[in-house]
Amino acid sequence: MSLLELFCHIDDFCQDFEKQWHSELLESGLRQRRRQSQMALSEMLTLMVYFHQSHYRDFKAYYCEHVQVYLNSEFPSLLSYNRFVQLLPSLLIPLCAYLQSCYGTCTGISFIDSTALAVCDNRRISQHRVFEGIAERGYSSTGWFFGFKLHLVVNDCGEILGVCVTPGNVDDRRCAPDLTTGLWGKLFGDKGYLSKKLFEQLFEQGLQLITKVKKNMKNQLMPLSDKLLLRKRAIIETINDQLKNISQIEHTRHRSLTGFMTNVLAGLIAYCHQPKKPSLHLRQALALC
Repeated sequence: MSLLELFCHIDDFCQDFEKQWHSELLESGLRQRRRQSQMALSEMLTLMVYFHQSHYRDFKAYYCEHVQVYLNSEFPSLLSYNRFVQLLPSLLIPLCAYLQSCYGTCTGISFIDSTALAVCDNRRISQHRVFEGIAERGYSSTGWFFGFKLHLVVNDCGEILGVCVTPGNVDDRRCAPDLTTGLWGKLFGDKGYLSKKLFEQLFEQGLQLITKVKKNMKNQLMPLSDKLLLRKRAIIETINDQLKNISQIEHTRHRSLTGFMTNVLAGLIAYCHQPKKPSLHLRQALALC
């Protein structure tokens, strides 16, 4: 998606969102000034998302070496880097709301998984102070890490249906009921989601949880179609890989929780606007049949 298309899409959203947002803000009873920022909200959101579509890995270098040099004509009211960073907390709620507007639709076939978001090298855990008391040690297929977990639900077209961020030591099964609210059909996950209680809870919601069984468990009869789709669960692992290596939602240079969350949200939005997503192409296959 080009910069102009991205801005138009975000600006259309902000025109409706800002009116509703300001009307529902809680007031403390004290008279406060609501000073208008020099840059529009849609412009700041556009720069945040556009960063994750660029080849830059550091936001400061992107803003100082690219935005302030080459995008002055597109953003005539451009702020200084320091002022833009000061306004990052005000972008958190709009980013959350905009991400939800970018979600795909349930097709009856969904995949669920989690991925680690490390915030520092394991050798520096004892010295880490930015996320002290918030981030936790967790274990993934690649080993131990210190940070957070990104829980993700996608459909067979690679579109995001639900997102949740938790500390690294949270069990994947705890987030599954909330992530899958409103979904129907079949949900495919790895062995980490094995749970009779979870299966029954999701089944009451109209969702059938399908996972592989462990070696010490009795094998259950499974339709061939479900067995084939279970093998295609790698689609969500591909999406996690693209989120980390293309959208750059994971790095160890964060200096605040707000900066971490805005970076993750903007990266997820950048993926949602990605023209080509990992897909099983089931619709095309059904059309040919």
